[in-house]
Amino acid sequence: MKFEELEISKEIVEKTIEQGFDKLTLIQERCIPEIIKGRDVVGQAETGSGKTVAFCLPILEKIQKRGGLQAVVLTPTRELCIQVTDVFKTFGKILNIKTTSIYGGVGIEPQIKRIKTSEIVVGTPGRMLDHLRRKTIDFRNVRFLIIDETDKMLEMGFIDDVEKIIKYTPINRQTLMFSATIMDSIHRLMNRHLKTPVIIKTKSQVDKSKLHQIYYDIYKKNDKFSLLVHLLKNDTSGLAIVFCATRKESDIVARNLRKNGIHALAIHGGMSQNKRTQSLDAIKNEITEVLVATDVAARGLDIKNVSHIYNYDVPKTSIEYIHRIGRTARAGENGAAITLLTAPDHDNFRRVQSNEELNIEEAKIPDFEKVNFYRNVKRRKKPYYARHHQNNIYR
Repeated sequence: MKFEELEISKEIVEKTIEQGFDKLTLIQERCIPEIIKGRDVVGQAETGSGKTVAFCLPILEKIQKRGGLQAVVLTPTRELCIQVTDVFKTFGKILNIKTTSIYGGVGIEPQIKRIKTSEIVVGTPGRMLDHLRRKTIDFRNVRFLIIDETDKMLEMGFIDDVEKIIKYTPINRQTLMFSATIMDSIHRLMNRHLKTPVIIKTKSQVDKSKLHQIYYDIYKKNDKFSLLVHLLKNDTSGLAIVFCATRKESDIVARNLRKNGIHALAIHGGMSQNKRTQSLDAIKNEITEVLVATDVAARGLDIKNVSHIYNYDVPKTSIEYIHRIGRTARAGENGAAITLLTAPDHDNFRRVQSNEELNIEEAKIPDFEKVNFYRNVKRRKKPYYARHHQNNIYR
C-alpha cells in the first residue's frame, strides 16, 4: 500500500515521497486508517518498524493550526523524545504545525516559552509532570494522547507518573499506545484508560535468514575484552553496537576500546543530554563506528545500518536479547549478533536460549592477542609546574 492511497493531505503525501518513503510498513498500513477514524489504538511493533510515522501522520492530519496544545506524546527516554519530535517537525513544517520537546537535564524556561506556541508536545514523564505541577502547560484542549514504548515506560518505573499525567487529560481524548510487547500490566493500563481499542500486532522486522547469531564460550573472564577487540578489528565491517549491563561498564569498555585504537563512544542514562546527543550524532554522521551502550539504545532510537551487535554482557531475558539484536539485519542487509560468554553469564544465557525461536550457534574461538583491560583509569595530573603556572606562581 502506498501513502497516496491514504486519506491524508496532499502536502503530507508529497513530504513522504521527499523523505524517501515508498510503501507503508505493516504497522503504518494497519494503524493509520484506524487513527484517522478516531479509534483508540494499541500497536505492538518493534523498533525500526515505522511506528512513529504510523501515529505522526494521522495526528498531524487532525490537528487544528494555531488551536493551542492538542496532542501530547509520552516517551521513556530523552533520545526517543528528541527523535519523535524531529519526525513531527519534519512533516508538520509544511502544515505550519509546531512541535516542541520537553525533558530533564536542560533548562526549563526555554521549554515554557515554546509550549505556548506549540500544537504538539513530546516529553518524558518526569519533566511533563514538572510542567503540569508548575502550571506551565495546559491540557484542557488536548485531544490526542500517545504513549510510546509503553512496555519500556513501565519497565523503567514510570507507571505512576503516566497514570498521574493521564488524569490531567480530558476524558474524551483519543488515546494511542505503542509497545514492543503487550504484557499484563499493559492490558491493565489499556482497560483503565482506553475505549474499546483496536489492537494491532505486527511481526519482527528482522530478517532471520540474514541474521547470523553466534556465541563464544570463553574460559577465562579476563579474555572477554581481548576477544572483543579482536572481533571489532578483524571481523566487523560497518557500525557495531556493544551492549553492557551497567552505565559504569559501558564507560569502562568504551574507554578501553579507545586505548586499543578503536574509536568507540558510550551512551547511557547517566550521561548529560549534551554528551548523549554527541554520541548519537557521531554515529549518524559516521564519525565513529562503535557505540557502547546500555539497553537504552536497544529501544526507540533510530540507529540505521547496524551490521554487528555484540552482547558483552548477556541480557537477563530472551525479550531483551531480541530487542538488542533487532538493531541489525534490516532492509535486506546482512547482520550478525555475537554473544561473549564467561562463567558469570551462563545463567542469563540459559534463559535467553529457552526461547525456541532463537537459533544461536556456538562458534570456535579464534586466536587473538591478549590486551590489557583497565577498570580504574586515573587521569594523569598535569606536571607541578604547569598546575602552578595557571595560578600565576611563575609569572
